[in-house]
Amino acid sequence: QVQLVESGGGLVQPGESLRVSCAASGSVAVIGAMGWFRQAPGKQRELVASITRGGNTYYSDSVKGRFTISRDNAKNTVHLQMNSLSPEDTAVYYCNAINLFSSRINYWGQGTQVTVST
Repeated sequence: QVQLVESGGGLVQPGESLRVSCAASGSVAVIGAMGWFRQAPGKQRELVASITRGGNTYYSDSVKGRFTISRDNAKNTVHLQMNSLSPEDTAVYYCNAINLFSSRINYWGQGTQVTVST
């Protein structure tokens, strides 16, 4: 089993930056791609960014150019650097990992709240 623990959420003002991190533990050898999803109140959970073990990245159009995902395979961590935050980025951010041997198996963290407000 894989456990994911997020950290780094909080309250920031529009235009500021924030970095959220996710640490994986347990059977980390089965982890393939990792990513960040977010869910705002009343909305569906959406993929924000993802990164493969080899470092290939994907960003949703809404965050492209503002967010950067990075990964340290040796430390089993993934980070999301978020710049130029706006109130529309307010959501619970969830860390996700896909099983390397079966893409139908997903692991989730408990989520961390990011609030962008004056």
